[in-house]
Amino acid sequence: MELTADLPKELVPLAWLIGRWEGAGVVGYPTIESVNFGQELELRHDGRPFLHHHSQSWLLDEAGAKVRPLASETGYWFPREDGQLEVVLTNSYGVAEIEVGTVEGPRISLHTDLVARSPHAPEYTAATRMYGLVQGDLLWVLDMAAVGQPMQSHASAQLKRVA
Repeated sequence: MELTADLPKELVPLAWLIGRWEGAGVVGYPTIESVNFGQELELRHDGRPFLHHHSQSWLLDEAGAKVRPLASETGYWFPREDGQLEVVLTNSYGVAEIEVGTVEGPRISLHTDLVARSPHAPEYTAATRMYGLVQGDLLWVLDMAAVGQPMQSHASAQLKRVA
């Protein structure tokens, strides 16, 4: 991680996260079969005190080759005083959410504060996310409550920094 002169002071606690990450994980839920997926995640800034988030994922076959797109997500991360964090995300399924949480060193914990969805989006009521830097890799987990199911594990991945 390198702190650059154009990094706003508000982003210093998130500097370890800035960049492009790639890797793989597993997604499953009681209503869907568990499968492996690949992901590209980019978190960048343009000199203003927030991060732009863009994620793309795709289904992987048994050999690890891309089969088809799964989901994409875009949004913004807004660090606040005292380690607080606000995140606004929208996804390709028609769901928008505001998440709030904390940054504690190389660990981020978030939970939904608000969920909005388009009329044809699947039911989605709440989620928690955790991101952490472990031996140079970005690990994340997502638990969710959706389609009549209680909060439970949905997806996780291990990503490596590529830029």
